[in-house]
Amino acid sequence: MKFSNLTAYADGKILAGILDNTGYLVINNPERHNAVSLAMYEAAAEIVEAMADDDEARLLVIRGAGGKAFASGADISKFESERSSEEQVAIYSAASARFYNAVVAFPKPTIAMITGYCIGGGMGLATCCDIRICEDKSRFAVPAARLGLGYAWDGVARLSALVGPSMVKEIFFTARQFTAQEAYDMGLVNRVMPAHMLDAYIADYITRIAENAPMTMASIKAITQDLQKPESERDRARIDALVKACFDSEDYIEGRRAFMEKRKPRFTGK
Repeated sequence: MKFSNLTAYADGKILAGILDNTGYLVINNPERHNAVSLAMYEAAAEIVEAMADDDEARLLVIRGAGGKAFASGADISKFESERSSEEQVAIYSAASARFYNAVVAFPKPTIAMITGYCIGGGMGLATCCDIRICEDKSRFAVPAARLGLGYAWDGVARLSALVGPSMVKEIFFTARQFTAQEAYDMGLVNRVMPAHMLDAYIADYITRIAENAPMTMASIKAITQDLQKPESERDRARIDALVKACFDSEDYIEGRRAFMEKRKPRFTGK
């Protein structure tokens, strides 16, 4: 993927756009291992919220620029200017939460393409995605205990849903870096690929997803998200409506015809 085909935001620190039915969001701060500032969080949230309503984007890929990091979380160099007072902490926390929540709520598949370091808030961002694919050189950590930071309930809950409470404690208590293999073993990532194969693997993955029926994928994502809620908060009526909409859709007709005609279906999301 050529980053030159994407639009620059937040003084060029965020790149984004839709190419071949795939939405891309690139954290472009490689000189700081793709650390994220307040302005970057604000821009990223707006981008993801807009793409959620754009039918052209069948899925969203989030990655870092430079090849050495996916994201390393908050830009510590800006803590004095952006997170030194209670009011500033509240503003910053709201901006980062808005971005993370936008990724979680994104109604279409989301993929974290992880190269190099995936640290702190970067790891929190990765857990917001549906699928995490990393290279074998990737490293994962949450160094909050080394900085005296508090870590929000939502972030801990998302991580715990993937790796379980015991591994969450080890990640936070030790604050050490975990290898890509360790991340795979604990269930944090879906796939680990040799670095030279990652781009090609992601490209194939994207094509497979983009060719599939958008309404089916949206219903599955909604169901899996509902399953993570307490039973009293689950919206079965909404879920049943999404499933019924699949059977009532033009895509269902197209899928049946394509199967009978032994050809690839051409889904429109309608």
